[in-house]
Amino acid sequence: MTRAFALHPGVLRAVLRRMFASKLAGFLNILVIGIALSLPAGLYTLLQNAQGLVVQFSDTPQISLFLNMEAKTEDVDQLRKQLAQHPAVAGIEFIARAQALEQLKQSTGLSDLIGGLEQNPLPDAFIVHPKPGGAQALDMLRGELAKLPKVKEAQLDSAWAYKLEALLKFGRLAVLILASLLSLALIAVTFNTIRLQILTQREEIEVAKLIGATDGFIRRPFLYFGAMQGLLGGIMAWLIVTASLLLLNGQLGALAQLYASQFVLHPLSPGDSLSLLLFSVYLGWLGAWLSVARHLSQIEPH
Repeated sequence: MTRAFALHPGVLRAVLRRMFASKLAGFLNILVIGIALSLPAGLYTLLQNAQGLVVQFSDTPQISLFLNMEAKTEDVDQLRKQLAQHPAVAGIEFIARAQALEQLKQSTGLSDLIGGLEQNPLPDAFIVHPKPGGAQALDMLRGELAKLPKVKEAQLDSAWAYKLEALLKFGRLAVLILASLLSLALIAVTFNTIRLQILTQREEIEVAKLIGATDGFIRRPFLYFGAMQGLLGGIMAWLIVTASLLLLNGQLGALAQLYASQFVLHPLSPGDSLSLLLFSVYLGWLGAWLSVARHLSQIEPH
């Protein structure tokens, strides 16, 4: 067992020498894999950053509760207690009728016209700030609050929430489809690369089989080749995504200042970076394994 493990470093060094026997060809193969992997990885990173951008620039959804005109002070106090104790409510703000009328005067510039009204037509209202949740949860909360005593109407502008959820779901699906297609393409690239390696080493493989080499012994260098090529391609993809984000942040800084924001594009997290590298290694190994399983069985010593 110890001797078997001792063989792996030597096999790995031989694989690296073979991979970069032609430095330009080896680099171009890794570059192609890196570019292909960087596309879904970059889109995934932008999607993750877009979620933070929406949170920063979008107002928190609010539910406006308009009370009946006959609601009294004790009714308002009772409703305030109910809202404050609700587990899905993060905060509340009470707007009295007089305050709402004054705000209307200032925002419309029709203070003379509004001042001529015989009575205040606006009701007391509560602005409810829900805790973070999905669009369906917001609708359920609105329906529940609309049934509270002395509440005449409850309004929720949840259109943005539905659009946001639909957009993010579409983005995730697009990234998944793109990643799946490019993964198949990378497996095909590795498959063909290993096929060429097997064909160029056909005589060596035949000799190895004649002297009793097992299929596992013959298969190992090719699997190492595919896995190492995938790993280097994953590192190249990580470098491409990181460098692209640095360039974009340079231009984004000036744009963010116009909106008095400190928003920056964050790179892949350590967990996502590790997942990218492991996934690229797996794709390379899988392509090599499929190719070896397909072509190695066709080579038999004469």
